[in-house]
Amino acid sequence: MAKISIDPKEEILDEKQIEILEKYDKESKIRKFANKNVAKAIYWIAVSVSMYHFITSYFGYPATHKHRSLHVAMMLFMTFFLYPATKKSSREKMAWYDVIFALMAVSVPLYVWTNYVGFISRMGMPNSMDVIMGTILILLVLEASRRISGWPLVILSMLFIAYGLFGKNMPGIFAHRGYMWPQLVNHIFINTEGIYGTSVSVASSYIFLFILFGAVMNKSGMGQFFNDIALALAGHTKGGPAKVAVIASGFLGSINGSAVANVVTTGAFTIPLMKKTGYSKEFAGSVEASASVGGQLLPPIMGAAAFIMAEMLGVKYSVIVISAAIPALLYYFGILVQVQLRASKNDLQGIPREDLPKVKDVMAARGHLIIPILFLLYMLLFSGRTVIFSAFLTILVTIGVSMLKMQTRMSLKDIIDAFEEGAKSTVSVAVACAVVGIIIGVVSVTGFGLNMANAIIQVGKSNLLATLFLTMITCMILGMGLPSIPAYLITATMAAPALIQLGIPAIAAHMFVFYYAMFANLTPPVALASFAAAGVSGGDPTKTGVQSVKLALAGFIVPYMFVYNTALLSIDTTILISIRIIITSMIGVFMIGVATEGFFIKKVNFFFRIIVFAAALLMISANVYQDFMGLTVLAALIVIQSIKKPITTV
Repeated sequence: MAKISIDPKEEILDEKQIEILEKYDKESKIRKFANKNVAKAIYWIAVSVSMYHFITSYFGYPATHKHRSLHVAMMLFMTFFLYPATKKSSREKMAWYDVIFALMAVSVPLYVWTNYVGFISRMGMPNSMDVIMGTILILLVLEASRRISGWPLVILSMLFIAYGLFGKNMPGIFAHRGYMWPQLVNHIFINTEGIYGTSVSVASSYIFLFILFGAVMNKSGMGQFFNDIALALAGHTKGGPAKVAVIASGFLGSINGSAVANVVTTGAFTIPLMKKTGYSKEFAGSVEASASVGGQLLPPIMGAAAFIMAEMLGVKYSVIVISAAIPALLYYFGILVQVQLRASKNDLQGIPREDLPKVKDVMAARGHLIIPILFLLYMLLFSGRTVIFSAFLTILVTIGVSMLKMQTRMSLKDIIDAFEEGAKSTVSVAVACAVVGIIIGVVSVTGFGLNMANAIIQVGKSNLLATLFLTMITCMILGMGLPSIPAYLITATMAAPALIQLGIPAIAAHMFVFYYAMFANLTPPVALASFAAAGVSGGDPTKTGVQSVKLALAGFIVPYMFVYNTALLSIDTTILISIRIIITSMIGVFMIGVATEGFFIKKVNFFFRIIVFAAALLMISANVYQDFMGLTVLAALIVIQSIKKPITTV
């Protein structure tokens, strides 16, 4: 039998995969122009957009409003060329109004650049032309977001605009003095707390460069390396295909940041392989979904959200990476524990070693592709250079390293293709960041964020656990149906301040809301990653979503663990304390897996599963006595399961 190998980036998606991807990931539903000249023009426009961001990352960006207005215009221009207005609109040619929208998008930075001094000096006192151009920009951003992501984010933005205009009539603490349209436009358009605020700042620098880095990495064959090394390391073990899915999807998800795209591409191979091994359709789909969503929690890239978090907190990117590492590993450890226990319970074997690639062969062929990632980590953590310069240099290093072996060597066309793909992949993220800027602008000018925080605290009555639970529910509701970046931005703006007011460190508060904004992709009724996985596996979407929640259960508890125990985020701790806490946390996560699967050495009855789960929760805090109680229950479980005659069937 030929050796098994996965290459999700180089294979051509079949019609079913494309249909699933476009159904659950609207960002992928772009035009494919019939006119070759138009297609070629769009291609070179995208390449030029990437070149602008790449070159300015080294030589320096133009003045703030000039750079951000140009970036947003580029993204809007590409949106109206790439994304049809409706489902019935042609996907092979543009409508006349698309051209008008694209030209209107370009007119905004032209106005900003040609009237820059007056534009800035009038901040707070906009003239009629400022209001007109600002209104045009807001409408274009909303329309672009509707085309890419659908109505949820647009409706939310329009509700906030209405709140800004009519909020003086709201009851209670949510009432504000009220604003006229020119005042709102001033704040959303001219100020740096609106569309041209923090989110677009990060999108136009860090996010663009790291998406470009991911595109270059993919062209070099990094996707195949991740998958082959996962197969070589874990494919032969019990339940091996599921472990391969967890490892490969985690690595790829961290870089590409798209859970749904990851599910459809990597899952196209891993899900059928899991089903063939003996996993149910729903379990196979849930493994791929939970692993793909978790990639956005996994350093070093974290699906680009880490850069926005660093910017919002005013800390170095390296601080976010270090803080995120242990919780992310606990999340994946929890999934692997359940995968292993399910395989043991159902006696699911791995893939024969002779059908798998060997580690030494994989490393010999593509092992050198690790160098750019190691180089990036060195630059971010130890060099003292800026994140932007580190990304710029890492892209060059990736291109250089790819030349070392024939299998990974990129031609000039491959490099140009990567630059084109990088620009197109950034459009959806950049537009989302722009439209969230509208919401953040209204929140900041009206004081809604502070009022929301006070409301959460008031309902929780200053009880930390109650406030955490309410915040979790709020984040998951706000994150439903939204891309990961705007989901985090919105929850960080509205929910994180409540936790900070209760004395939780800012980074722990932001990480808490970040986790639950991501998990909205897994939890029904709007579980895009789970539903996409069900589309690939042929399983029931709702059952796949429920199973995904069970697999990710440790991840739902980990945020509580690092709020009560900030040593998990490497905050104010020592090495010895960190080691102890990591060990006890891993034991707690393992016990959660046992309670969820109902299996350890053999079947665990329902009553004892409840006890094990309660004992695992005791280990959330750093309290030594609670850890001892949890460990006592684990010891009792081991003794009980070892003494009785093993049960071979469940």
